[in-house]
Amino acid sequence: MLLRKIALEEFGAYRGKQSLDLTPKKNKPIILIGGLNGCGKTTLLDAIQLVLYGNRARCSGRGTKAYETYLRESINRKADPARGSSITLEFTVLTGGQEHHYRVVRSWHISGKTLKEFLNVYVDESYGERAKLGRAVRPEGEFNRLLSEGWADHIESLLPLEIASLAFFDGEKIESLADPERAASVIESAVHSLLGVSTVQQLRNDLLALQRRQKLSDEEQHLLDNIRAQETERDAVLDEYDVAHQELGHSRSELGKAQRTLESVERAFAKEGGNLFARRVELENDKEQILAQLAQLRAELVQLAAGPLPLLLAAPLLSDLREQAAREQQAQQSAHVLEVLAQRDTWLLDLLPDGQRADVLAQLEADRAQRAKSTELAVNLQLPHDATAQLAVLGELLERDTARGDQLLKTVAELTEQLDQLDRQLAGVPAQHKVEALQQSREEQILEVARAQAACDRAAAQLEELKRRREYVTTLLERAHKEFVRTKVKAEEVERVIKYSEKARDTLERFGTALLKRHISRLEVAVLQSFKILMRKQSLVHDLRIDTGKFTLTLADADGEDIDPARLSAGERQLLAVSLLWGLMRVAGNRLPSVIDTPLGRLDSRHREHLVDRYFPHASDQVLLLSTDEEIDEYLLGRLKKSVAHTYTLVHDDTEFTTSVVEGYWWNEGVQHAG
Repeated sequence: MLLRKIALEEFGAYRGKQSLDLTPKKNKPIILIGGLNGCGKTTLLDAIQLVLYGNRARCSGRGTKAYETYLRESINRKADPARGSSITLEFTVLTGGQEHHYRVVRSWHISGKTLKEFLNVYVDESYGERAKLGRAVRPEGEFNRLLSEGWADHIESLLPLEIASLAFFDGEKIESLADPERAASVIESAVHSLLGVSTVQQLRNDLLALQRRQKLSDEEQHLLDNIRAQETERDAVLDEYDVAHQELGHSRSELGKAQRTLESVERAFAKEGGNLFARRVELENDKEQILAQLAQLRAELVQLAAGPLPLLLAAPLLSDLREQAAREQQAQQSAHVLEVLAQRDTWLLDLLPDGQRADVLAQLEADRAQRAKSTELAVNLQLPHDATAQLAVLGELLERDTARGDQLLKTVAELTEQLDQLDRQLAGVPAQHKVEALQQSREEQILEVARAQAACDRAAAQLEELKRRREYVTTLLERAHKEFVRTKVKAEEVERVIKYSEKARDTLERFGTALLKRHISRLEVAVLQSFKILMRKQSLVHDLRIDTGKFTLTLADADGEDIDPARLSAGERQLLAVSLLWGLMRVAGNRLPSVIDTPLGRLDSRHREHLVDRYFPHASDQVLLLSTDEEIDEYLLGRLKKSVAHTYTLVHDDTEFTTSVVEGYWWNEGVQHAG
């Protein structure tokens, strides 16, 4: 990921619209931003995190404030609250060998007493083509609504929030990481997210989700349990109707109890930090709705199949029957014609003279004999005279029911796909040890509610079904036997899928363990090399180890003895923290930018020179340095200049309490005083 540009409009101390070009140049990865204390360096760092993560951003100026309160206070005091503030961040990401350009715009304003926030994401704009032409124009956006609505999930795939702390950090954070025990959590999250170990765990979760889906549905299990009851239903359908009515009332009662218990567990869960699982609750509600829709659609399919639709199995016979009806109708018409001709011939013969009567009589008899052949049928079913019309009506009904059935099956397939997607998302929700017991209780109760709801739905469906079974009970029994055979085949397939999925999960677990050890080994070497590069005392630390279980960092001297962190000076501990961050970035391939705020606060001149010469130019493909004039002074700027792509100075107006961005640093581009 490379940050390209950031624009702040009425944000914090930044009055009006202030923009910074953050694009690094070849062999010049550093963007140097100078400012005295209180000029807005940390605000700039907060802005990058805020535009990306919103409510989850770990902004230094927020503290314990509510998110809405923080946004209200972030609007520049001189600005119109109705117009509000906005932050625009442009960056590029290389995926699959292709570079994608993102422009993320987060804005908010106050309307009455309400604060309204908006997030718009534009992807793959014309920025790149226009930049090649050398014209600094605003990119024409391709607004991505789906990505804007799901940005919180998408940014986690690009730059997880836990990893952002490795890319965006200040001097205080470096100092806090100087304690090896505190560094353990950073190492753990970095190894799992930044180095891809979490991907293996995600694959195991996906396989687990597959195993959970490979179960017989409640409807299929219900069919197996009630197949014998259906065999006796022909003689007891009326009694079963009364029983089903009682079962429905009982199921609704059990469902109410389960729901009340779930509400109680949910309240306790939320009290213990369950707000982290709000999205999971939303997904589970969506799943319940889809299950309800599927149950309704399947009931409608059952009702549809109870009509004339099964006659499609005898489509050739229906076609033959139509042809037979047409032949019989034609034969009947021919017979009526013969009767009329017989009367006509008798009348005609009476009009002829006796000499001509014999010849004419022979011709007329031959004509009638010829017509009589059309009335002869090889098979005569003696169908009713309106059989053709009845068959036409039946054909229209079958065509209508077939179309409706196809529509219902298509809808069921779409809902099933949505259900699969929800299951995959739910399986990926991480566990939280602080609410582990409540989480397990909550999940069990959710399943209990789902079972009670399914039982309630089945009872209601059975009640309606029994009304129809009074006439079609025999047909339904045959269908149940056929369904039973299909379910047995599916059960064997489910068992096979679960068996091999479990083997694959075991393999992935072993692979994940091996991958973790490999990354830890590489990280130990990278951190140790980085530390030795930055340290003056090359012989102080001879070895560095990271525990694969607790992720604690241990230093050792040349004799293999552990080094007490207290033996290190404050500056050396700070260099150790920098080395940890640098090593992580090196092992990860320098694919993330490094944004460093006040990096040299507690270092002596020699250590500062080491950071300027050995770390900043090589920390990443893009390095944003936010420094005071005492940290990166004129001397250090000279040593760093060959690696600097852009320089800016944050100029603060003490009378207006506003900050503006000026190109150049204190000792170049004419910026002599910024105070």
